[in-house]
Amino acid sequence: QVQLVESGGGSVQAGGSLTLSCVASVRPRTHINLGWFRQTPGKEREFVGAISWNGESTLYADSVLGRFTISRVNAKNTIYLQMNDLEPEDTAVYYCAADWYGIVRSRKEVYDYWGQGTQVTVSS
Repeated sequence: QVQLVESGGGSVQAGGSLTLSCVASVRPRTHINLGWFRQTPGKEREFVGAISWNGESTLYADSVLGRFTISRVNAKNTIYLQMNDLEPEDTAVYYCAADWYGIVRSRKEVYDYWGQGTQVTVSS
């Protein structure tokens, strides 16, 4: 069982920045990929980005490419989502998720564990 705890959500104006954190309850350098998803009411949970267990591989949704960056500090069992140039369309609950598979993947169905989510609100 893997527990994931997100933090760092909040409210920001368009064009601003936020950094989300996700702490995973695993031993350092565990071979587990971690990803970020987001969801708004009435919509499907959508992929934002993911990072491999060693931090060497990342994958991003087209909608955030160039604005969001995922990084990982294995010594802290933590990943970060640096979000820049935020837009009102980025408003959502952001979830951290864990995937035991070898390569980084974007389909939400393959992620085995999920955090509780953290709200991000971007005002225009």
